[in-house]
Amino acid sequence: MHTPVGQTQLVLASASPRRRELLGQLGLAFEVSAADIDETPRAGETAGAYVLRLAQEKARTVATRRPGTWVLAADTTVALEDTLLGKPHDAAEARRMLGLLSGRTHEVHTGVALAGPGAEHATVVRTRVTFRSLSPEEITWYAATGEPLDKAGSYAIQGKGGFLVASVEGSPTNVIGLPLGETLELLGRAGLALPWSAR
Repeated sequence: MHTPVGQTQLVLASASPRRRELLGQLGLAFEVSAADIDETPRAGETAGAYVLRLAQEKARTVATRRPGTWVLAADTTVALEDTLLGKPHDAAEARRMLGLLSGRTHEVHTGVALAGPGAEHATVVRTRVTFRSLSPEEITWYAATGEPLDKAGSYAIQGKGGFLVASVEGSPTNVIGLPLGETLELLGRAGLALPWSAR
């Protein structure tokens, strides 16, 4: 049984404009309340375990201050073999990351968590992305655009960084930061109204 949209609010626990845009494209009503947590990886933590833990912590943190609502949270990281590539601190670090990814296949992991009245649902989605072989000039130019600075792995597939990518195997919206198919599945599991039922 679906919960009418007006009865139970959906809160997005993320300051990411990309996640807000993706969720908004579905026509769902939601509020934004970002969670401020420690995002330091733990020793030996895999990419999947890391993003799942952070997504769950974000959802639970906001849920405690928004009782009676469902809180959706997500966290994304890029994994190149066993190395996690988060957001670069500056253009130099962005150039280093892009050099590592050049001509290679990496995995984008996103943890998605939904916390609400008496229940929690979560999943991890993985997408394989292969980069073109990039010249030093391409890397330097892209890093200087500023686009990589708040992106895991130093690139935005939906922006200028689309030129870096040779192929994507799996969910493209996962690479942007919120896998829509799996997110809707979690919302449905919680009994929330989906876009095609919210009438």
